[in-house]
Amino acid sequence: MNLLDRLIHPDERVALFIDGANLYSAAKGLTFDIDYRKLLDEFKQHGRLVRAYYYTALVEDQDFSPIRPLVDWLDYNGYSLVTKPAKEYIDPNGRRRFKGDMDVEITVDLMQASAFVDHAFLFSGDGDFRAAIEAVQRKGMRVSVVSTIKSNPPMASDDVRRAADNFVDLVDLANLIGRPPRERSEGRHDYAHEDEDRD
Repeated sequence: MNLLDRLIHPDERVALFIDGANLYSAAKGLTFDIDYRKLLDEFKQHGRLVRAYYYTALVEDQDFSPIRPLVDWLDYNGYSLVTKPAKEYIDPNGRRRFKGDMDVEITVDLMQASAFVDHAFLFSGDGDFRAAIEAVQRKGMRVSVVSTIKSNPPMASDDVRRAADNFVDLVDLANLIGRPPRERSEGRHDYAHEDEDRD
């Protein structure tokens, strides 16, 4: 019996809400890569997977965006993509940076999903989600937060850990949904959110 067997009832309607930049940072901090095919397959084996949302900001007007191949792959392989243009700014050192916060989009979808989902898995440790988690819990939805406190610095805030019905440390899912960062046989999964700032 693996960790997801203990968390998910076979009859539960399950949805995944993946904050792409946040999950990328958490996995990078733990030195493994997410295998998105494995992730989807693993959750399909438990409960009734209704939807897997993946949220990311995209840099427009670039000849090549490092995340574009991943986004295209996810779009064709069972994920519901939610994207918006990243905002460009110049950091204090004069470097071009990009920012793309998806908190509002995730919150809105989480609230709407509470009408047809029993158990949400929120892949983000952002403390800003505390109010959204508590709101959908009042509607009867269970929320499991997937992030990590084992990276340096920890990616999961105390606020979301306390609000969630379950907290799953990403390191405990590594054997189910990850692979070592140097394994590049399926390169399309490995594109980074390199220029995105983390909140």
